[in-house]
Amino acid sequence: MSDPSRDTLETFENPFPQRNFVIETVAPEFTSVCPKTGHPDFGTLTITYIADKVCYELKSLKLYLQEYRNHGAFYERVTNMILDDLVAVTQPRWMKIEAAFTPRGGIRTTVIVEHGTRP
Repeated sequence: MSDPSRDTLETFENPFPQRNFVIETVAPEFTSVCPKTGHPDFGTLTITYIADKVCYELKSLKLYLQEYRNHGAFYERVTNMILDDLVAVTQPRWMKIEAAFTPRGGIRTTVIVEHGTRP
C-alpha cells in the first residue's frame, strides 16, 4: 500500500472569501498504525479552519484519511503530516487539527497542531 498522498484532496471555491468564518470537520473513525508495535491506532480528528480562496471537499478528505489506515507513524507525525497536506492544498488563513487518540494501556494522547494565527 502506498503512503498517503495530498493528491487525493480536492477543493472548491470558498463561497464567501471576503468573510472569516470557521469550518469544523470531525472524523471520529480515524485509524493509523503504530510503527513500533504494528497495532492499530484509533482516534478522532477535529479539523477547524478559516478558508481563504478554497475549501477542501469532504469526500476527498474521507478518502485521504483512509489512506492512513495501514500507514505506520507515531501520533505526532500523523497529525503534522495531515496539517501540512491540508495547508498545502487549501492555503487557509488559519487551521488547527486536534487528534484525540483512544487510550492504550491507560494512557490517552491528544496532539494539537496549528497553522497561522487565528484572525
